[in-house]
Order: sequence, then C-alpha cells, then structure tokens
Amino acid sequence: MRAKPGIESIIPYQPGKPIEEVQRELGLQDVVKLASNENPLGPSPLAVEAIKHAAAKINLYPDGNAYYLKQDISMRIGFPPEQIILGNGSNDVLQIIGDTFISPGDEVVYSEQAFVVYMLVSRICGAKEMTTPLRNYTHDLQAMAEEITPFTRVVFIANPNNPTGTIVTRKEVEAFMEKVPENVLVVFDEAYYEYVEDPEYPDTLRYVREGRNVIVLRTFSKIYALAGLRVGYGISTPQIIDLLNRVRQPFNVNLLAQEAARASLQDVEHVHESRRINSMGKRFLYEELEKIGLEYVPSQANFILVHLNRPADAVFQEMMKLGVIVRPMGGYNFPNSIRVTVGTMEQNRRFIAALKEAIDRVEPME
Repeated sequence: MRAKPGIESIIPYQPGKPIEEVQRELGLQDVVKLASNENPLGPSPLAVEAIKHAAAKINLYPDGNAYYLKQDISMRIGFPPEQIILGNGSNDVLQIIGDTFISPGDEVVYSEQAFVVYMLVSRICGAKEMTTPLRNYTHDLQAMAEEITPFTRVVFIANPNNPTGTIVTRKEVEAFMEKVPENVLVVFDEAYYEYVEDPEYPDTLRYVREGRNVIVLRTFSKIYALAGLRVGYGISTPQIIDLLNRVRQPFNVNLLAQEAARASLQDVEHVHESRRINSMGKRFLYEELEKIGLEYVPSQANFILVHLNRPADAVFQEMMKLGVIVRPMGGYNFPNSIRVTVGTMEQNRRFIAALKEAIDRVEPME
C-alpha cells in the first residue's frame, strides 16, 4: 500500500523514554524524567479532585462543544466562546489548521529547529516547506517575512520556541506583521507563554482583536500540568474558528480533560507556584552549568538547551544509567546538545550531579 506524497519522508515523532521503560531496561528503581517539559509539581489538587468526581461519568460522551470549558477560558482571556477552539492538545489544533487551510502545493513558512510538529503538519498536508535558519537561537522574523510569496498559506511561529526557549519580541512581531499579506494565516504557538518573564513578550491577541488572520495557541499541558490528558486551545476570529470547527473531529477533548482543565483555571496559586519553582530552578541551573563550563541558551520557558561539546546521544545514555532522563537534540540538528526540563530543586541537583558524571565518561569533540 502506497501512502500519499510526503508521508514516507516523515520521520516518526520520537517521544522521550518513559520512566517505567528505563527502570525495566536498566534495572533502576529511582528514575527522574526531565525530558518532555512537564511541570514537576504535578497537576493542581483541584484538577485531581475534578477528575475523581468526573470518573463515574466516563460511560458518557464528553460535551462535543466543550461548552463550560469554553466559557471558563472566555472569562479568563476576554474573548467570546465563538472565538475559541478546543483540541486534544494544541498539537491537535495544529493539525486541524493544516487540514483546514493547507492544500497540496501550498507553501508553509516556519523556522528550522522549531517545534517538529510544523514539519509533520506540512508534509501530511502536502505543502511546500519554506524554512529559515534561527538567528541567535531565535526565529528570524525578517527572514521568514521574505519567504512569504503569493503561494504562502500559513506561517508557524513558536514563541517561546521549542527547543531553544527563546522569544521574539513585541517590536519584532510588529515589524513582521506589517509585512504579512492579509490572506496569510499566522499561527503563534504559545504553549509556554505562562512561564515568560521578559517584559518585551508580545501581546499577539491584539491581532485577533483587530480581526487579522491570526490564531494564538495555548495549552493545559505545561504550566497547568495536564499533559497526560491532552487539552489545548486556539483563539482566533469567529470566521476562522467556524472553519476549523467544520474540520475538527467530534468529541476530540475527553470528559476528564475538560473537567480537569476547568478546575485548573481556578487554581491561581498553583500557577504562581509553578512559575516560582521554574524561575528559581533556572537560576540554579544557569549557575551550576557555568561552574561546569558548559554553554546554554537562556530560556523563557521551563527547559534549557545545554551545549555539551560532546555527542549528546552518548551523554544521554550515560545519564540514563544514572537514573536521569533528558532529551538529546540531534533530531533538531543540535547533535552535541541536550534539552533539560527545569525540575524541583531536588531533581535539578540530581541532574547536575548526573551530568557531571556523564560528561566525564564521554570524550569531548576535537
């Protein structure tokens, strides 16, 4: 059986190894996973209670329109429900965008070494990929604007970017948006925006208010710690949301996810504490990495890209033997770098100890 054009060129997404598999493979009892940018504090207790209460109703289909969750999000962000689309994670919304707006032969613009799902969506939809290199580990919006042609349908911008943790600023976005034709859809993927501390971070929702062809993506997987339930959302104009909902699969956000997300929105203290732990953890890791003599990319997210001057896969394997899982970045063309999630202070200290031991075991590049 032959797949449609583009599918065979896709390298399947490689998720981080689960803790249980590493324990089984290496005979370890205590393993720390810092590979997938998950919130180390876990979900809000309110979300856990909401899941328990909702569990008795899982014989029923979820609300296909996620009415109450949309209402709660609407109150939080100041946009009416008809300007919100829910997805099985924001990845689901990205694919819905592709299925709605990208036809074979259309052009899609995104940065190299940005979130891999942009490539997956583009190839599934048969698009021509117009990619630009990062500049100082950051999206080069000027270069991306120069790639826009009459055949461009969608531009994907991760802000903060995964895996570098960098942001494009308000001024950079303003200059970029002035150059974008009205018929091009700009997707601002803001999965990590709650962690951002830089005051120059742009308010991309202003373009939705202005009626521009923009969709802003958010998620409950990161700071709200609901990665295992998969719930994300997009905010856009009523016209764009209407079109997306024509393509969206029914019941794409499950009942437990909807209830947990609603409860998570109420726990403001959990979000504040998650930010505090992340900020404190980043400062600690920066200091320790500098003591070791390793370069890193300062991050506005909950992870750090660390340069090792050694083959990252080898360091990754050695760290796993020590019970610490990180993410080697060869798939993002950073063959000598790892990405580490900022954990609790105990986890951060364990990461540093394992990293020191692992790099001592692996020969540096000549």
